[in-house]
This record gives sequence, C-alpha cells and structure tokens, in this order.
Amino acid sequence: MKDQIDIRIYYEDTDCGGVVYYGKYLTYLERARTTYLESTGISLAQLMAQGILFTVVNVEIKYHSPAKYGDIITILSKIVKITPASITFEHKIIRKETDILISTSLVKLACVDRNMKILRLKDKLGALFETT
Repeated sequence: MKDQIDIRIYYEDTDCGGVVYYGKYLTYLERARTTYLESTGISLAQLMAQGILFTVVNVEIKYHSPAKYGDIITILSKIVKITPASITFEHKIIRKETDILISTSLVKLACVDRNMKILRLKDKLGALFETT
C-alpha cells in the first residue's frame, strides 16, 4: 500500500535563502507516516493509550533537489519492511508542480512500551500491514 500527502512550504520552514532547512524534512516525514498509519485504520492515539509506541531508530535521507518557500511538496510513503518489532518506511518527496525529486528516505521505527523496552508487534497490528 502507498499513501501520499501534500504539504505547503512556509517561510518558517526555510533558511534565509528560502530553502527548506534540512531538519524540517523529519517533521514532514513524521506527518506522512502518521497519515499513512491512520489511513490503514491504525490510531496512534489509541496505541499510545495502550502503551504501544513507535520510536525512530534510524533515518537515512538523500537530498536530490532543494524544496523552497512557496513550494507544494508531495510525500509518497510505503512500508518496505516489517519485522516482529520494527517497521521501515520509504518516503519520496517530490515538488508537486514539476514532479522533480527532492529527497528519498528510509525511516526505521521500533515498537516499544512506555519504558522504551522493545515490544513485538501485536498479531492484530501485523495483520493490517500484510497488505503492504
């Protein structure tokens, strides 16, 4: 399964040259992952209430072209790997107007409890990802 969201680049996202600050991409990727999971029927709020949390353990980002103030970017997200205790997402960010590739990334999330101890993904949760 793939999911996508559009995000407008605001002045607050950029440096003095109007280029998106590299750290902001992590915020955009978080929004994309949350939207993806919720589109599959998974509520992060409900999981948190049950003590099931996801924490980022690895991020790889390759920047191909700068995103700039005023751009609308599209983030394409998909799950590329699931293990008993982790999920890895692949994200591609493109400039919506021109389809120019801005960045590609892999983000690995570990499933943990409130004490940051590794949890195995619940059978119920895993079944939702089998269609990816």
